[in-house]
Amino acid sequence: MNNAAVKAFVALIPVCALFTGATIIFVRRKSISSCLQLVGAAGLVAVILTHVFEGLRVFPRMGWGSQHSVGHYLDLLSATLAVTLFSLGYLIHAVNARERDRQLHQSQRADRKTW
Repeated sequence: MNNAAVKAFVALIPVCALFTGATIIFVRRKSISSCLQLVGAAGLVAVILTHVFEGLRVFPRMGWGSQHSVGHYLDLLSATLAVTLFSLGYLIHAVNARERDRQLHQSQRADRKTW
């Protein structure tokens, strides 16, 4: 096994943890933001797997590692979609959480005034 494959396998550990966390969040709360995060995490898994395949020289016809090859564009597309979708899902989640917190604080203030 070469150095690139080892690095890809090491990178697979946190990406799988991210994918597992996104899956748990999606199962608990089926929302648009959790779906986007799950799809983004799946894209990151695809990116890492392309690097694993490149390091192990699996599917050599894909042209892993060379520019203007199918493998290069698969990796680029997966990375772009993954980062965009995961970030967008997290942003939507953060905005919704902030709105929920604001509404909760307003209702607590209103309850205190009535007492």
